[in-house]
Amino acid sequence: VECSSADEALAAAGAGADIVLLDNLAPEELHAAAAQVKAAHPRVTVEASGGIVLETLPQFLGPHIDVVSMGCLTHSAPALDFALRV
Repeated sequence: VECSSADEALAAAGAGADIVLLDNLAPEELHAAAAQVKAAHPRVTVEASGGIVLETLPQFLGPHIDVVSMGCLTHSAPALDFALRV
């Protein structure tokens, strides 16, 4: 379940979500929300997402973050023009 706050994430986990995606949170807010979710629901997977790039990735890693999604890996990839003839 995609969540934009700790309250939403706690509600989603409480309703039975297996994974909560904390989207577009600043690193400090992200880590606080992830800690709250893990304290209340230790088996829930917590994913960080939104605006994370390779340069800022270390700020989003932490003991309560299980998965990090980085859209820059696909939407910023350069195009490759090629042909195959059989």
